[in-house]
Amino acid sequence: MRRFRVLTVATTVALSVGMGALTTAPSATASGIRVKRACDAPAPRHATCFALVVDAADGISAQAAPAVPAGLHPADLISAYRLDITKGATQTIAIIDAFDNPNAEADLGVYRSTFGLAPCTTANGCFKKVNQNGLAAPLPPTNTNWGLEIALDLDMASAVCPKCKILLVEADTNSFANLALAVDRAATMGATEISNSYGGDETAFTASFGAHYNHPGIPITVSSGDSGYAAGPQSPASYSTVTAVGGTSLKTAANARGWKETVWSGAGSGCSKLIAKPAWQTNAGCSKRTIADVSAVADPSTGVSVYDTFGFGGWLVVGGTSASAPIIAGVYALAGNGASINDASFAYSHPTKLFDVKRGNNGSCGGTLLCTAKVGYDGPTGLGTPKGSGAF
Repeated sequence: MRRFRVLTVATTVALSVGMGALTTAPSATASGIRVKRACDAPAPRHATCFALVVDAADGISAQAAPAVPAGLHPADLISAYRLDITKGATQTIAIIDAFDNPNAEADLGVYRSTFGLAPCTTANGCFKKVNQNGLAAPLPPTNTNWGLEIALDLDMASAVCPKCKILLVEADTNSFANLALAVDRAATMGATEISNSYGGDETAFTASFGAHYNHPGIPITVSSGDSGYAAGPQSPASYSTVTAVGGTSLKTAANARGWKETVWSGAGSGCSKLIAKPAWQTNAGCSKRTIADVSAVADPSTGVSVYDTFGFGGWLVVGGTSASAPIIAGVYALAGNGASINDASFAYSHPTKLFDVKRGNNGSCGGTLLCTAKVGYDGPTGLGTPKGSGAF
């Protein structure tokens, strides 16, 4: 099996400069990787997407027709998380994003064919794209930044659950109101899991949309954020009716598992200011809802392969908790247990079915579990990462 090679700024790869729509300045990770946020800081009452794209020194770049795309492949995720991908044929993962990526289906086809996954198309009934009203037309305005988020989400759902159907619901804009309506729409259209890779600072306004993320019998995953503990809790990850998904760094290792994970320094975590602590969450150090619940790979330094031609040149390496949320949605789909799930509580009653992440931190919190890896539960990675689908 191909093993992931961590990229550095000095790594030699064939690069072609893509479009320069991503205006945020690049920042370097601890390993020297330059990354940019796919989406700019949002306007008030709007959400930002949490995709982070690996950046070359010459700007936003994509690999030009590589023989082997850089980044983690589906086989790597399946190996690291011990997944049984023969399951999921009865499941429909809904991907909720803002705006339209007109190349979404075609690019998904390239991703799946590259990695030997069966086609997932409108024609064969596997893929469906609708607006927030559930209609195929008119679709929202196009947006290349959210388009990258869409490509990432579709590719990760495919990687983890290749037999699943995919429903892409595109909200008219990235307002909390429209995204919430898109979630409701997915629930009415047969989604068995709903993945959300966006958020914003927790406020009384953002907290007011919690009812839209409460659909008993449909697991809803939400990214915890990409700015570490210092950013504070994010909505909708702070809602107690969702599974808040944190992030890890995932690397190969000479151990029985073949992989090792540590806290990704950018993973969002924290103690909600507004949401009551659910009965199934008993950690110390926070009297209200604590973020996150579980986690998966999110560090762009150990990022995943993504294919996107809408404003980009093709193959990219992408990270952020935007990657981990659809991964966990895919694991829920493999478990096929969603009809009995109303929140993240099932995972809390099956902690031995997760890989406990015991090293790393995502900020300064006096060494408490809110930002520091601990044995058992901690904020950045929650209860841990999938060890098969038994916790879901």
